[in-house]
Amino acid sequence: MTDLQFPQTDALEVVRVALDEDLGGPDGVDVTTSATIPPDQVSTAHVVARAAGVLGGIPVVPLVFDEVARRLGAAPVHVEVLRADGDRLVRGDVVATVEGSTQVVLVGERTMLNIVCRLSGIATHTRQWAQELEGTGATVLDTRKTTPGLRALEKYAVRAGGGTNKRMGLHDVAMIKDNHKLAAGSLARAYAAVRARYPDVPVQVEVTTTAEALESVGVGARFLLCDNMSVDLLHETVEAVRATGEDVELEATGGLTLDVAREYALTGVDYLSVGGLTHSSPILDLALDLV
Repeated sequence: MTDLQFPQTDALEVVRVALDEDLGGPDGVDVTTSATIPPDQVSTAHVVARAAGVLGGIPVVPLVFDEVARRLGAAPVHVEVLRADGDRLVRGDVVATVEGSTQVVLVGERTMLNIVCRLSGIATHTRQWAQELEGTGATVLDTRKTTPGLRALEKYAVRAGGGTNKRMGLHDVAMIKDNHKLAAGSLARAYAAVRARYPDVPVQVEVTTTAEALESVGVGARFLLCDNMSVDLLHETVEAVRATGEDVELEATGGLTLDVAREYALTGVDYLSVGGLTHSSPILDLALDLV
């Protein structure tokens, strides 16, 4: 795959927080490993897929073990990455080997697996959506419904699975929802206020009816979020917006599932946004086995 731009800085922060959680703080200890494994013992381990899926987050493997070695004052372990993010896996595939201090390997095992299994699950789920939409002209997007603190990594996993990131937060795209319209007094006022205050920021307007969509186009919106529309209503809305002759991007969202994904995509929308990519993807089962 093309360069997915792994968020190294964010990942390292997540790794450190996760290790603190597991060890009881920056100076904490794995009581079982420290009691049973001599500091000079070395081992080789394989990171193995226990189920078929799509790999996501493989750069986390060396990050975790490097950080554990630093905390233990041990020599760095050697990690050989054998598969790339976005690769399809079958049960039994070895995705990385780890060689070095047994203490380092065992202390870092669960932290590494927690993160990589989570990201691989998101990549696997996203790939299912991307495949379902092939040939429709529509693209699957993620949302802001991410695990607090893991957004950069989870959105990276969406990219690894073949999906596309929407906005990263409240700062990079303005989204005018019903509450904004009500608080501002009207859609026109809300839209004008955003354009005046942040002229360079893309603006999207949430709509639930064809009339709202046409009103939004009329005030200048060129990116619409069609929320919780039926297939028939969405098709009607797409046709009405396209008939204006304006270059408007259209996104469908709200309760979308894989079994209806293609039907929604074929209405002519540009995007389907799916919160479930990040809030409801099951993990992909991976394990670390000493050999």
